[in-house]
Amino acid sequence: MRIHALPTQLINQIAAGEVVERPSAVVKELLENSFDAGASQISIDIEQGGVRRIRIRDNGCGIDKEDLALALSRHATSKIASLHDLQQVSSMGFRGEALPSISAVSRLTLISRVADADCAWLVSADGSEAPINPQPDPHPVGTTVDVRDLFYNTPARRKFLRTEKTEFDHIETLVKRMALSRFNIGFYLQHNQKELLNLKPATEQAAQAQRIASICGAAFIDQSVTIDFSASDLHLTGWVGLPTHSRSQPDQQFFYVNGRLIRDKLIAHAVKQAYQDVLYHGRHPVFVLYLTLDPQLVDVNAHPAKLEVRFREGRLVHDFLYSALHCSLADLRPGQYQSVPVSPVPLALDRNNTAPSHTTPTYRENATRQSSLTWQVQEGLQAYAAVHPQALEQPHCPTDNAALPPLGYAVAHIHNIYILSETATGVILVDAHAAHERITYERLKQHYQQGAIPSQPLLLPIKLSVSEREAEWAESGHEFFSALGFELNRMGPETIVLRAIPALLHGVDVEALIRDVLADMLEHGTSQRIQAQANQFLATMACHGSVRARRRLTIAEMNALLRDMEQTERIGQCNHGRPTWIEMGINDLDKFFLRGQ
Repeated sequence: MRIHALPTQLINQIAAGEVVERPSAVVKELLENSFDAGASQISIDIEQGGVRRIRIRDNGCGIDKEDLALALSRHATSKIASLHDLQQVSSMGFRGEALPSISAVSRLTLISRVADADCAWLVSADGSEAPINPQPDPHPVGTTVDVRDLFYNTPARRKFLRTEKTEFDHIETLVKRMALSRFNIGFYLQHNQKELLNLKPATEQAAQAQRIASICGAAFIDQSVTIDFSASDLHLTGWVGLPTHSRSQPDQQFFYVNGRLIRDKLIAHAVKQAYQDVLYHGRHPVFVLYLTLDPQLVDVNAHPAKLEVRFREGRLVHDFLYSALHCSLADLRPGQYQSVPVSPVPLALDRNNTAPSHTTPTYRENATRQSSLTWQVQEGLQAYAAVHPQALEQPHCPTDNAALPPLGYAVAHIHNIYILSETATGVILVDAHAAHERITYERLKQHYQQGAIPSQPLLLPIKLSVSEREAEWAESGHEFFSALGFELNRMGPETIVLRAIPALLHGVDVEALIRDVLADMLEHGTSQRIQAQANQFLATMACHGSVRARRRLTIAEMNALLRDMEQTERIGQCNHGRPTWIEMGINDLDKFFLRGQ
């Protein structure tokens, strides 16, 4: 068979398949063009899940009349002009493929007007090679792209589309994700003439928090901490959810690099490592994070849909993200958490281990209402003690609430499990075993990390057959393994020998561990598996060495535990990711008894 050149129309349709996978991909490309145009308001009108119509209008700078026809031709762009520009891309678009790819598989109308023009100009394309003649149009300053009958000329691609609801769900999710990347832009979304999203520009921090709450839920803002971390010309800002506010699916994980929404395995690995000690098994953290760095340090030309990037210093970025999140979560102490209203039933996981749930009480409409009293718990205990001096063991604590420490002072040990403590703003319930387990675990880790790791020689060295690259990593990482208590030597091009292991890892399948570590080193440039194995052993020791449930604690013991909690990292969760304490404010307590209503 002879070689022949493909028709231009077919070439465009083939190329469009890399960019236009489904209607949401069209929306993404057009929104990014609006971002680059400096728009402050974007309207998205969708019909039949985007298959029938996608119309996006912005108030950006617009396109000159002379450039409209060129905008619909392949590899025509105003974003870059040389290889140097490609190596430091700061705009969302840069390839010049979006509009020609979309026009190759749809009936596209482009209307645009620049600020100093007398009128707007309209051009149309339908995938054919018909000439493009601009026509005047009464359009305001900005651009409207109207895409109709998507994939009308590629029926094979259209057959792979899902239902109207599914396709629109993808669009709605995308628009929300894009809205989190540009707080200074207003977004309006409607589907089949029905308004579904109307976000005003948010320049103030409160307005930005409100936008996040409207997309991620109010609980996310209430149960998250802000991040603002800088090092090595990298800057990370945003919000990360507390470990207790996790989800069964990774559907609320938003990460942006220089304002670009991306998905990256390196970033996912760093976040997972940062949460490994505090997250309940099977749960996923929630976060909205923004990484800012020099455009020269990141390659955005790594994926047709621009959803993936390559970092020129991947190890540096990984360690930076891990350190920022790890430190932010570790530095949280009781008293730094926001006061979060809770339900009468403490936060718990349901039987299916899905999202945390609350149980809200219901009251009769004609329930007796009580007037609000300013009687503190401490005063009540003193009154009871006056009648029964031996009934209560009083803690030695100041009566002034302002002088109370963050976790207050212990009042009682309920069912020999939970510590009830009075604070300046309400009461706190502490799971004594879970809290003591975290305290013991953190102390064991500190002792383990501060001293030299004891090594145990193997009676019979273990010979491992690995790939040549893995053997090279093992040889070059000799100091890394030695510092962790391993004696690992290369004996051949594809052979390594393990002669000693950390004493702490006795009984662990070290052969599988070494192979996993080498695999991590090849993919991420680092590995936390050895540390994770050691931490797992320390966690087991901490669990068995902590105060057991049903053991009665004295007031002095409970207060000592509370003071230790205030000084311990990651005290909000035990080693298994379960909450260690919850807080109920005075207003919450009043609501239980309808006081002041």
